[in-house]
Amino acid sequence: MARFVYRMQNILNLKEKLETQAKNEYSVAQAKVYEEERKLEELFARKAGYEQKLEELYNGPINVNEVMENQEAVEYMKYRIELQRLEIKKAEDELEIAREKLADAIKERKTQEKLKENAFEVFLEELKAQESKEIDELVSYRYGAGSEG
Repeated sequence: MARFVYRMQNILNLKEKLETQAKNEYSVAQAKVYEEERKLEELFARKAGYEQKLEELYNGPINVNEVMENQEAVEYMKYRIELQRLEIKKAEDELEIAREKLADAIKERKTQEKLKENAFEVFLEELKAQESKEIDELVSYRYGAGSEG
C-alpha cells in the first residue's frame, strides 16, 4: 500500500516550533506582568508603613526630623508607585504583543494542518482511484482470458 508523505511537513514542523516559541514568550511576558504587580503591592505596603509611622509620630511627642523624613518617604513611595504603574503598563503592552504573536502562530499552524488534511484526502482519493483501476484491469484481464478458451 502507498504511504502518505506530506511534502510540506517541514513547514508544518517549523510552524509548530514557532508556536511553541510564541507560547514561551507569552509565558515570560505574563510572568513579567505578575512580577511588576508584585513590586507595586510591595511599594503600597511600604508606603502604608511610612504613613502608619507618620501617624504615630503625630500622636506622640513630635520629633520634627523624623516627621520630615517620614513625609519625604511617603512622597518618595508615591513617586515610586507611579513609576511602577508605568512599568506594569509597559509589561502589559509586551504581554499583548506576545498574545498577538501567539494567536498568529496558532493560526498559521492550523492553516498548515488543514493543508495537510486536504493533501491526505486527495491522497486517499487517488489511492482509491488507483485501486479501482487495478481491479477493473484485473477483471477485464480475467474476462478476456476466460473468453479466449
